[in-house]
Amino acid sequence: MGCDGGTIPKRHELVKGPRKVEKVDKVAELVARWFYCALSQEKLRRPIVACELGRLYNKDAIIEFLLDKSPDKTPMESASHIKSIKNVTELNLVDNPAWSGDKESIKGDKYDDLQAARFICPVVGLEMNGRHRFCFLRNCGCVFSERALKEIKSEVCHK
Repeated sequence: MGCDGGTIPKRHELVKGPRKVEKVDKVAELVARWFYCALSQEKLRRPIVACELGRLYNKDAIIEFLLDKSPDKTPMESASHIKSIKNVTELNLVDNPAWSGDKESIKGDKYDDLQAARFICPVVGLEMNGRHRFCFLRNCGCVFSERALKEIKSEVCHK
């Protein structure tokens, strides 16, 4: 029957240790940051804008966020610093010729390769997938890898 005095519980049965902290998968975090809108969590699609913190957004999601004046609107922490459309910059991105994400038929039996990036650096050719740092120029919106900006060493956009 149990608990009739015939069993002696061991220490590990009585004492509960501290819970292990779940580690965040770094690859999944990078994929979420570089492939999905920080506000709506939808896939990034053109036109893509970025804030001064470097977060990427769909432009229509930012416009909807700014136009929604209802008092019951939940404050979005990822876009709380954006007060007007002037706080974001529309990005001029260069398509990756090796990427074939939207070109194939979408039937549900397709494999999405999240290692291949949709955009690349126009100068060096690095993929914009989160493994390398990228920068954008606020005045024109051109996007370069940090390695390309160190090689060019100029204040003016290369275009």
